[in-house]
This record gives sequence, structure tokens and C-alpha cells, in this order.
Amino acid sequence: MKRLSSLGIVILMAFITVPLGGQPKGGPADIRGHFIGAWRLVELDEPDSDGKIHKADCTGLLVYTQDGHMSVQVMYHNPQSGNAGGGVQYAQGGYEASFGSYQTNDDRTFTFHVEGALVRTLTGKDLKRAYELSGKRLTVKSADSSEHWKVVWERY
Repeated sequence: MKRLSSLGIVILMAFITVPLGGQPKGGPADIRGHFIGAWRLVELDEPDSDGKIHKADCTGLLVYTQDGHMSVQVMYHNPQSGNAGGGVQYAQGGYEASFGSYQTNDDRTFTFHVEGALVRTLTGKDLKRAYELSGKRLTVKSADSSEHWKVVWERY
């Protein structure tokens, strides 16, 4: 009976760690566990050449590892798109790929330390990203107010 009661407490504590709204409680180390795994691209909203936000026609994969590394790949079905109206160029020839390490922060952001990228000018940069976790979905956008894109990922 005592063992069953302990199991119930463990299960209850697991539910308490992710409050309503899907944002995990705790500091950066607790939050990092919610990122680990593979995510498929659901939606990417980005500005076009006239600044209007549109849904990009693309597919992608995002992977976070337990040891603090990540990689992202996005393929645009129309090679001419991919940050057409944005200030920072992330894609080249209709493809975006980068990898590096990441660190979660207390303010619902993470910092992506780019170790390598198809667009080589990104290599060595620290890119701060705002995120929201909700169920099986992870929404990511730039913490830079001059960038107006948003990506929704879903856990595989």
C-alpha cells in the first residue's frame, strides 16, 4: 500500500511539472528536457519581399539532444523563397541547415550557438529564440524584434 501511494505521488508530481498552458515549471535545466527529441515542421510564417507575412511552402526537421546540441533543416519547395523579405538570410538555394549547441534561459528563450551552417555567415553566432511549448507543439520565433518569422514544430 505504501508503495502504491508513493507511485501516485510520483505520477502527480509529473503532471505538476507542466502547468496548464503547456509551459514547464522550473529553471533552464528542467525546461531543457522538454526540447529533447525530433520535431517535424508544421508551419513556417515569414515575410515576403513586400513585408507581408505568408506561410512558406516547406518541410523540415529539428532535433535536440540530451547533451545540449541541436540541428535544424528546412527545405523550401520553391527554391526562390526562404527569408525573401527578412533581414537575416538563413537559407541558400531553397535550403536551410545549421547545427550547434543550445542553452535554455529563464525568460522562455533559448540561445542557439551556431557551430556550422549552410549560410556560413551564421557560423559562430548566438541566436536568441523565444519559444512556447504546448502539448506536442513547440513554437519558435526570433527574440530580435526586427525579424518577423515564426515556426511551429510538432514532436514525432
